[in-house]
Amino acid sequence: MKILQYSTLALILLGSFSFAQEEKKDDAKKQSKKNKNLPIKADRFFELNTDTGTWISLDVSPDGSTIVFDMLGDIYSLPVNGGEATRITKGMAYDSHPRFSPDGNSIVYTSDKSGNVNVWTRDLETNDSLQITKGKDNQTAFADWSKDGDYIIASTGFRNLKLHMYHKEGGSGVQLVGEPSSLKIVQPAVSHDDRYIWYAERRNSWQYNASFPQYQISKYDRETGETKRETSRFGSAFTPTLSPNGKWLVYGTRFEDKTALRIRDLKTGEEKWLAFPVQKDDQESQATLGVLPNMSFTPDSNYLIVFYGGKINKISILSGTSSVIPFEVNELVEVGPELKFDYAISDEKIMNATQIRDAKISPDKSKIAFTAVNKLYVMDLNTKEMNRLTEFVDETIEAMPAWSPDGREIAFVSWNNKYGGSIYKVRSDGRRDPVLLTQTQNIKEKGVFTYPVWNESGDKIVFISGDEASYKESYGPYAFKSSDKLMWISSSGGNLNYIDDSKGRSYPHFVKGEDRIYLYSSRNGLVSIKWDGTDEKKIVKVTGITTYSSKTPSTASVVMISPNGKEGLAKVSNNIYSFTIPYTGKEALKIALANPKSSSFPAKKLTKIGGEFPSWNDQSNTIHWSLGSSFFSYNLTDSKKFDDEMEEKKKEEDKDEEEDKNEEEDKDEEEDKDEEEFLADELEVIVELNRDIPESSILLKNAKIITMNEDEIIENGQIYIVNNRIKEVSENQINIDEFTEVIDVNGKTILPGFVDTHAHMRPSWGLQKNQPFSYAANLAYGVTTTRDPQTGTTDVLTYSDMVDTGKILGPRVYSTGPGVGYWGYNFKSLNEAKDALKQYSKYYNTKTIKMYRAGNRQQRQWILMAAKEQNIMPTTEGALDLRLNITETIDGYPGQEHNHPIYPVYDDLIGLTAFTKKAYTPTLLVTYGGPWAENYYYATENVNKDEKLNYFTPKMEVESKTRRRNAGWFMEEEYTFPELSVFVKDLVEAGGIAGVGSHGQLQGLSYHWELWSMATGGISNHDMLRVSTITGAYAIGLDKELGSIESGKLADLVILDEDPLENIRNTNTVKMVMKNGRLYDADNLDQLYPIKLKAKNFDWQVENPNSLPGINQ
Repeated sequence: MKILQYSTLALILLGSFSFAQEEKKDDAKKQSKKNKNLPIKADRFFELNTDTGTWISLDVSPDGSTIVFDMLGDIYSLPVNGGEATRITKGMAYDSHPRFSPDGNSIVYTSDKSGNVNVWTRDLETNDSLQITKGKDNQTAFADWSKDGDYIIASTGFRNLKLHMYHKEGGSGVQLVGEPSSLKIVQPAVSHDDRYIWYAERRNSWQYNASFPQYQISKYDRETGETKRETSRFGSAFTPTLSPNGKWLVYGTRFEDKTALRIRDLKTGEEKWLAFPVQKDDQESQATLGVLPNMSFTPDSNYLIVFYGGKINKISILSGTSSVIPFEVNELVEVGPELKFDYAISDEKIMNATQIRDAKISPDKSKIAFTAVNKLYVMDLNTKEMNRLTEFVDETIEAMPAWSPDGREIAFVSWNNKYGGSIYKVRSDGRRDPVLLTQTQNIKEKGVFTYPVWNESGDKIVFISGDEASYKESYGPYAFKSSDKLMWISSSGGNLNYIDDSKGRSYPHFVKGEDRIYLYSSRNGLVSIKWDGTDEKKIVKVTGITTYSSKTPSTASVVMISPNGKEGLAKVSNNIYSFTIPYTGKEALKIALANPKSSSFPAKKLTKIGGEFPSWNDQSNTIHWSLGSSFFSYNLTDSKKFDDEMEEKKKEEDKDEEEDKNEEEDKDEEEDKDEEEFLADELEVIVELNRDIPESSILLKNAKIITMNEDEIIENGQIYIVNNRIKEVSENQINIDEFTEVIDVNGKTILPGFVDTHAHMRPSWGLQKNQPFSYAANLAYGVTTTRDPQTGTTDVLTYSDMVDTGKILGPRVYSTGPGVGYWGYNFKSLNEAKDALKQYSKYYNTKTIKMYRAGNRQQRQWILMAAKEQNIMPTTEGALDLRLNITETIDGYPGQEHNHPIYPVYDDLIGLTAFTKKAYTPTLLVTYGGPWAENYYYATENVNKDEKLNYFTPKMEVESKTRRRNAGWFMEEEYTFPELSVFVKDLVEAGGIAGVGSHGQLQGLSYHWELWSMATGGISNHDMLRVSTITGAYAIGLDKELGSIESGKLADLVILDEDPLENIRNTNTVKMVMKNGRLYDADNLDQLYPIKLKAKNFDWQVENPNSLPGINQ
């Protein structure tokens, strides 16, 4: 009875507590203030109840009674002897690095509440704040007060921060130290007499696998303006902290592989160790929250207050003893909305091609020629009838169609891994077989060919030519000598005729009535040459917007003159523009298109959401491009007429507004009306393809099955698969029909297929290839699903279709498409971000994007808001930037690629990350904040002689990565991945989400290296396997379709010889792999079921130079 009473009481108390917490959250939601500079409004509230913290910067008040410190973007005050902390700042803004003013009435701190990181001051009595710096693209900032309290000393900037001084009441300030440009200054500290400013500096650019030292301490003399170096330590010197009495300097440095504090007597110069080990420093990354957290002396200079071990510590300068200053934080932290979408994977037999490539309109404007899944098609624009013009085998790639001037024929290029490259022509009505042009006397010319174009008379075809052997032996995006010559051939075929070396020029085309060849290069812009390659004339260079953090405008990637020679088209930062080319006689005329309305000659931005493969029509009045499977036509004549009409309409509206001016002034502020604009005509080109789905059934029996359905493990079970889905999983016998194939896998362990949430499998770009080795290798090592973030180009859309249609072997490819990155964008509004993301949601059909440092925090929030509206789950680039990582977690970004560069991480950040369900893919093989983990495996494994690796990887790739490595040699204790991976363990145990990302470092095998690296942090083998399967699937919105072995889910399985629950390294004992219901031998990818098929097209496998003449060995 007592038990019942106590239980009832406990339930009542628990219910009361839950109600109180929900009430507290409701109150916090009401009090959450809207900030136009940070447009995301808090939608969730993380309950922060902790007595430990991560990376706490602090300061002690001048009267010695109070400590101020930062935690998760809020600033708190605390009695100097400890207790419960009181929050000073709150909200979505990330506030950090507080420093008391000399009178103790104010603090200076760093905040991004303006939308970007800047220095602010705050009156502690009135809570009034003042923005001191006004930067738009600062990566971070640090500040201290002058001792007279009138000035703020700040280091600000993007990556290479410079030293500035500002008055506390405002003004633009003055730069104190700015050279050299590579100089980075962090964490300034003002001396007791106000004369010197001490700081840590780095003069070399940041690097992976960093060599030491990285930082040293210098000081700036406010009397002479001179600087002087104060340290020279191998382990670096950083975070200078000065005592109020002017006697002591404390700073951080490395001792062996750990961080220590040194103390220097400034009068005698004598130094000694003060504390060891302390918080591991951040000198091997961007140190956006400091190389070490800020620390502070007490006013009497007898104690140092410093953060390490998750606690605030007090160290006696005289005795060297230390004690903990206890604190508690019990607050609600504002967090943005959750982005989690569940994406369905279709089993429909018919699918549509995701992308059309190189679409060109016929001279009479009645048809378009294009390729889809690397096959050539023509579509009638009136009837929408579509014809494939060739019957080449799947292994032959067809690309880059070009219409003859009379529209009767189409030239195109091809590539076959076995036979090399060719140029063909084919009748546009498809009534005859293609004619091989690149042959002389029935002997095929060798080469790789791109960008064919007919001259005006139609008797010649100009193209770019490259070395066939080099292209065959290249397996990545770029190939040596693949486009080194400009040539022509008769349109009837025959000899290849040399014009000139390409010299980086491409996109050959013509102007009617001129016997010159026009070309484009990013270096010289639009040029023209004679047929013998002489008399190059530089016509125009085009620039576009200045992207985020860049100091110069973007250069066009494509510029083409119109057939009538009067206008140009340009593709700059993914958008298409038109502009007038004046006849000036000047060479290399520069035209800026960042603001077309203020361009030096008439210009217009034609796209809002981007475009690819731009081209002119024959009449010079329309520009065409494509996105995904849509073909766009922008008529410049109609656009001009529309603009004229809108101008007249605006004049009339202006008159009306003037008459109603008094009434309008009395109205409340209204939202701006969307301006009418001329839009391109859009045609969706539907190319139907057969999705590869087997029609058969199989029973796998007598296996140990680790289902990933919670903790379920079936020691001896059966899996029944029908077509491409799991029908039933059981430890009991499953009833099957007589047609079902049965395979006894006794002694094997079956897992769901591995999910790689950060896979770079970049095959050939532009002119594609059949069966990339990277796709085959990943499948052979058990990876059945990938997210390829930041693919560089949209080539991946076609490769993905080739996988889905069974034309090539590979894992499922869920690409982000090209990254939404700092190199391509500088968003001015939420609407602009929405437009850009439509490329992905509507045209590329990607479920995710990679937001790659694409702006300040305001801009990053716009991107997140646009993604939420369009059902996209964005992931982010870790960027060795802890401030960035935490703010993106608070904003609600659902993913992060690359690890936090610091460790250890404590309950505050662990809890926040788990609460937000941000999927953390640490990608430790390219460790941020230490030597790359992959170097450890190259040093300790016999990679070069790995038989399976050599089977699925080109020999040159294996040799280049295993024989001589330039990444450096490291003592084993220098590797940080075991410590960094502890966060994965803690995150998963707290209910958070993590994924395994191999980064494409060594295709296939590197997935297991990454998995093993993550496991070194102490996570249980079962939890690690869940990370590699079901939680990885959750991270990309596919956990309802795959990632566990359950009825109804896709039949993606890995069959292992050894049990990974006993040893995590057994993940690499892959015997067989099943993807989408097809079963393969993992040693060679021969298909074992539903029918036996020998794997083919592994053209990277070459013979070794054995049994040849040479020195007798």
